[in-house]
This record gives sequence, C-alpha cells and structure tokens, in this order.
Amino acid sequence: MSVPRTTAVALLATSLLGVTACTADPVPTSGSDAKAPAAAIPQQQVDKALQDKLPAKVKTAGKIVAVNNGSFPPYVIVGTDKGAPVEGATADLSQAVGQLLGIQIEHTTVDGLASVLSGMQAGRYDLDMGPTGDFVERQKQATFIDYVQEYVVFAVHKGNPKGIDGLDTACGKRVAVQAAGSAEKVIKAQSTKCVAAGKPAVDVQSYKDQPSSILAVQSDRADAVFSSQAPLTYFVAQSGGKLELAGVGKGNGFEDLFQGALVPVGSPLADVLLAAIEKLHANGTYDAIMTKWGLEQNKLPTPGLNLGKS
Repeated sequence: MSVPRTTAVALLATSLLGVTACTADPVPTSGSDAKAPAAAIPQQQVDKALQDKLPAKVKTAGKIVAVNNGSFPPYVIVGTDKGAPVEGATADLSQAVGQLLGIQIEHTTVDGLASVLSGMQAGRYDLDMGPTGDFVERQKQATFIDYVQEYVVFAVHKGNPKGIDGLDTACGKRVAVQAAGSAEKVIKAQSTKCVAAGKPAVDVQSYKDQPSSILAVQSDRADAVFSSQAPLTYFVAQSGGKLELAGVGKGNGFEDLFQGALVPVGSPLADVLLAAIEKLHANGTYDAIMTKWGLEQNKLPTPGLNLGKS
C-alpha cells in the first residue's frame, strides 16, 4: 500500500497479538515509549449546516456507533483494557469529524471485515472509519468515503534471507496475511500461478489481525507478511532492527488502491462524512493528522465516494 514513513508512532497492545508473548519480541505497551506522538490537532467548531444533514436517529442519540476490526497501526490502535479508547490517525480523524458534526463517535471492535459488514447491514453499527480497501465488489455491500491511498508490500526478516522482493518471488514461501483482506485474495491467486508454472505453492497463513500476522514472522512461523505499507512500516520500526520492508515500489497485484471509511449502501451519512472530511482538508486538520502519524505519503489530495475501480 508506499514509500517509507518518517517515524514510528504510538505503540500497540500485546494482548492483541493472539499468541503468547514469549514466542517473539512483543511490541511495548507501557512507559514513555507507548505515548502517541505529540502534535496539535486543531479543535473544530460545530458546522450547523452539516449537523442538520445528519439522520434523525443520529441527532436523537447524539452519537454515531462506529466499528473497527482490530488494530491497524498507525491508523487504528486498540488498547488492552475493555473500554480503552481507540488511538491512531483514524481516531484523530473521527474526533475531528465528531466535533464538526457536534456528536460523539463511539468505537467498538469486532473480529474481521465480515463482522463489520454484517453488523452494519443489521443496523448495529453506523460506520467504520477504516481505512478499509475500496474495491468494486465491496461497493455492493457498503459505500466508501475514501480519504487515503495505500500500497501493498512485504515485511521480512532483516537481510531478507528468503529473497522475497515481490509476488513473483513468493512461490514456496510462508506468507502471513490478515484474513478476509484484499492481500489474502491476491497472495492466494499468486499461489495458483506458482503451481501453474510448476513452482511450489505459496504457504498462505491467514490471521485475524495485523499484530498476529507480524508475530508469525517474528516467531519464524512465516517468512513474510503481505499487507499495507503504512502499518508494516510501523511494525518494522518497532521490531528493533529485526524486520525490513521488501517489494517496495511495485504494484504487487494492486492498481490504485484507495482506502476509507464505509457506511451501509444508501446511508445518508456518506455525503455528510464526505463533506466533513472535505472541510478538514480545507482547514488543514487532515494534513496535521496525517503528518502527526507519519502518513504524509498516503495523503489523498481529494477525498471521494467509491473511488476504487478494480
């Protein structure tokens, strides 16, 4: 999903790793190193015109119920304690949007994108702030409000001993991915190509969240992680020099990859959220948030609805 980020930011809770910490070097969770990067995010004033466009249900409740499918640093960082606030670039963007609309955006965590989509379709959740990959087939299930552009690369052991520098070199390798994500679909398709060419299949290992897939490499159960470059850059920076990025600057099975928030198809929230994010672009808040979290290379100059075309 880009080019290397500037610095690592806000540290991830080890309880989300999904396996025992003794099998690898966990990401720190406490102490001064666990604090989010210091940066001033402008306080927003309520935009009455946008607030008036909110659905009646939201106005009455005074809140939007948002959902996420686990930690995806530096966008989404879920705390260890139940009820702990979600942190990261997405949380900062959510807070700014909430201030503009004069409402609270409450976050809850579920396992996997399938649970997010089914929960929204059942009316349990109003929104997923993402960012989630926008693809044409997903637009049948949700409307995307795209606000970042991503790239897909590999994270490998330092020195890249397996020589993985793109999809073509993944044959016969153990590759960890997040279950039900777009990267899983692409690496499985590559495995089929490997077999058709008389090469060993890719050993695709699917995990429920990003931290678990990273830990698979750290504990030498996988040779690489295949995922968005923004979170992989974060994890590489937190690995103490034990991991590095590979396959940077290549398409790796993806064309232009837009990511964003999603709401149920037909939800009036789509236009309201797009207008809110457009305003945050115009007043500099979007730039401040992306810079705070080292995401300058992922900025999307103009947000939009359903920008994904592949």
